[in-house]
Amino acid sequence: MTEQAPEPFEPVDEDWQTAVAIVAHPDDMEYGGAAAVARWTAQGKKVIYVMVTSGEAGIDSMGPEECGPLREAEQIASARVVGVETVEFLGYPDGVVEYGLPLRRDIARVVRRHRPDIVITSNFRESYGGVLLNQADHIAVGRAALDGVRDAGNRWVFRELLDEGHEPWNGVRQIWAVASPQARHAVDTTDTFDLGVASLEEHKAYLTGLGGAMADAREFLEGFGRGAGTRLGTRFAVPFEVFPLR
Repeated sequence: MTEQAPEPFEPVDEDWQTAVAIVAHPDDMEYGGAAAVARWTAQGKKVIYVMVTSGEAGIDSMGPEECGPLREAEQIASARVVGVETVEFLGYPDGVVEYGLPLRRDIARVVRRHRPDIVITSNFRESYGGVLLNQADHIAVGRAALDGVRDAGNRWVFRELLDEGHEPWNGVRQIWAVASPQARHAVDTTDTFDLGVASLEEHKAYLTGLGGAMADAREFLEGFGRGAGTRLGTRFAVPFEVFPLR
């Protein structure tokens, strides 16, 4: 009995101008999504990065006070490789992010300020498909992104944002979760794959502290990108679970 091949991916909609990526940690976009961002900035699109934490709990051999600023600097350098000039950090504590009203409010504020067409977040399912469990911050941030985007369009939710001068924004057309095991869409990153590798390699201290298979940026991203590329009919691709809002 032969195993049934997965269904082909559909291309994501690229008829947009501005996207905001809201993820938990520095490096979250680089483990898959950065090559797609490089494609879009080359097309003249604007992409903004928002990190909920500064990743200060991510290196075992380095205390948070030293690690946080270092990881912020690495993320800013990494983003520039793929054409992202604006990187923001919300300052939540790394490793213990909680889904709740404060996080939803802060995400709604981000969306109202930047007024994007697309919001990108990371996989928030319990696993990456199979036995690899997801991390708690990814789950909390992804779930809050879904709700915070909708909150951004309702003037009667978080009314204090109006007092701050942030008018509602209902212009987000879709939310995309990178690397979700329930992805049905993808974008061709064959031409920007090397930029994705270079972007991940900017996280020098983090990769050194991480060690193992995920510390080899090219090898990890080749496996990730080829798997999605096979289902899109390209050499490399980045998969997304797509949530339409309009």
